[in-house]
Amino acid sequence: MKLEIYSDIICPWCYVGKVRLDKALETLGDKVNFEVVWRPFELNPSMPPEGMDRKEYRTCKFGSWERSQEMDRDITVKAAHEGLTFNLDKLTRTPSTFKGHRLLWFAEQVGEKDSKKKGIQEEIARLLFHSYFTEGADIGNVEILAGIAAKAGLDQEEVRAFLNSDKGEVEVKAEAQRGIRLGISGVPAFVLEGDVVASGAQTPDQFIELLTRVYANYSV
Repeated sequence: MKLEIYSDIICPWCYVGKVRLDKALETLGDKVNFEVVWRPFELNPSMPPEGMDRKEYRTCKFGSWERSQEMDRDITVKAAHEGLTFNLDKLTRTPSTFKGHRLLWFAEQVGEKDSKKKGIQEEIARLLFHSYFTEGADIGNVEILAGIAAKAGLDQEEVRAFLNSDKGEVEVKAEAQRGIRLGISGVPAFVLEGDVVASGAQTPDQFIELLTRVYANYSV
């Protein structure tokens, strides 16, 4: 059964939610059997392809740079409770995430064609989050994305050529529109068999209760 996660790769709660979900799935073990698939949601759909200066963008969005920094400190503490290291002071740009979502779509296609690379989309999602929140990388940059893909085991040149083309654009936009039709307006959101079964970064215990219940309901 596919557990689809609508998320944005610059959403800190999506990263926290991923780690909490991983903990829940590890605890449940073979009691459930989900294939996790990442779906696109852009928090900033009007972001220019080259991104924007982060201080300028967040000052405009949140009213002041001081407010933005306060929010950064808060999420950094919460992320640390999950074993994550956020180095948000390293971030200088807020990127467009559309190319990153296209990379995740590409990775899903590779996994469907080659069973040995079935989990590569999940690994790329992890690397995208880590590269942005921990390393401060500009994940809107094609070269950065191609390097991330190579770390996960994809062909760097093939990924670079893909991202520099318009391939996957229609499909990614269609997936994003599907999320809107499902009523998703914030992320992370979790979809099973076409139904939104949860939204927000649930705790591991909440995920365990939820996944046990929905797995039993949908696997009957």
